[in-house]
Amino acid sequence: MPWYNGDYPPSYKNQPKELREKAVEIANEVLKDGAEEGIAIATGLKRAREYFKNKEDKTKATAANKTRKEK
Repeated sequence: MPWYNGDYPPSYKNQPKELREKAVEIANEVLKDGAEEGIAIATGLKRAREYFKNKEDKTKATAANKTRKEK
């Protein structure tokens, strides 16, 4: 069952909105690939967390490089 417009799995309930939306997007894609609903939910949340961690790491690296260049 795909999720849309504020409809999301109960396990996403306490996640930050941005992370929840990304997890739903990923989970829907996993469902399209034929995975079971439980697998899609878990995969969506895991990959969304990885996405935002990588995004945060890149931001920190960019800021550190900028600081080094200014010195």
